[in-house]
Amino acid sequence: MENLTIITDFILLDFPELHQLEYSMGVFLLASYLLTLAGNITIIFIITHNHQLHTPMYFFLWNLSCLEILITTSVVPKVLASLLLGFRSISYPACLSQCYFFFFLGSSEFVLLAVMSYDRYVAICNPLCYASIMSTKLCLWLVVASCAAGFLATILPTILVAGLPFCHGNEIDHFFCDSLALMKLACSDTSLVELVSFFSSSATILSSLIFTVVSYTYIITTILKIQSASGKHKAFSTCSSHLIIVILGYGSCIFMYVRPSGSNPSINKMVSLINTVLTPVLSPFIFSLRNKQVKDAVKAAFISWAGYLKSNPKLGHGFSKRKQENGKKGRNECKAKCLFPC
Repeated sequence: MENLTIITDFILLDFPELHQLEYSMGVFLLASYLLTLAGNITIIFIITHNHQLHTPMYFFLWNLSCLEILITTSVVPKVLASLLLGFRSISYPACLSQCYFFFFLGSSEFVLLAVMSYDRYVAICNPLCYASIMSTKLCLWLVVASCAAGFLATILPTILVAGLPFCHGNEIDHFFCDSLALMKLACSDTSLVELVSFFSSSATILSSLIFTVVSYTYIITTILKIQSASGKHKAFSTCSSHLIIVILGYGSCIFMYVRPSGSNPSINKMVSLINTVLTPVLSPFIFSLRNKQVKDAVKAAFISWAGYLKSNPKLGHGFSKRKQENGKKGRNECKAKCLFPC
């Protein structure tokens, strides 16, 4: 124990196998991050300001967009600073905080996806009682329960990781502070931490996945019983967007965390990009492009905005007029102060 070194910061190696393409990857991640922010903020704005979308389904979608923004923001800005500016170091507290918030937000999102599947189950399988079952109070409690489940699933593994002594260097072979990559730097037995992390991630991901699969089994069974083709299409269109996000999110996380450790770090990093970059950037477009109500709300917002600008042409003229007046005022002041014409 006398030879142990106190680690004050870590070095994120990012993608050493793609060293020559780091700047290009940084530009790509920056564009993806800005697109993620723009898409999800648009969804949040549209749902907030369109009263026709103030329903349980879009309330959960609103919370999902918030989680997508927070998840990608917990990781991507640091990756951009590393790839574009070369700031690869991260302090010990910041590393543990990033590790905790990434898994806390991710676990909350999985539980929220299960809640959204239950919402679709009630809407399709029991439509007459939908309004009474999915009340505003229940929706709020379900969102709070999703965050609470994410907190409980993440807090113990993070505390155990924070208690590990690190003496196998301070270079993390990842683009963020992943718990599996951190445990490889520990110089003590990590079997207990790995076991707790495995059961915690398995309980959160698999239980929510099973709940989602059962809900969609009932949903698909009910849809197949619908006689008209248009009715089947309408019922399935309300679930298809959510189902695509479920497949992307669960598939990548099960590959990463619900399996024994010791796989190729390069493959783990590429799969992690699906959760941190691909899913958040695709989520708003999947929901907006495959949902007629969201598309209509976006079109109505743009039409309203364009109509407002058209009905207030003085906004642009006023700016130009003020600019001319300021320029004229500056020239007059200059003439009063200077000996030579300005």
